[in-house]
Amino acid sequence: MSADKQYDLNDVVEMKKPHPCGANRWKIIRMGMDIRVKCEGCAHSVLIPRREFDRKVRKILVKHEQQD
Repeated sequence: MSADKQYDLNDVVEMKKPHPCGANRWKIIRMGMDIRVKCEGCAHSVLIPRREFDRKVRKILVKHEQQD
């Protein structure tokens, strides 16, 4: 098994393939067994199984700051 990528709720990530609207920035809006991401271009949201998300994510563009 590969090392876990360090992403969290409200992070903005880049996927390997862009969304049909042309944008390639996705905000993580729900985490669990599945991860829900929202397209920053058209606000469409998609639910992706975590294992598939791990394969498809390219990099973290914006890291959400934790407030303690």
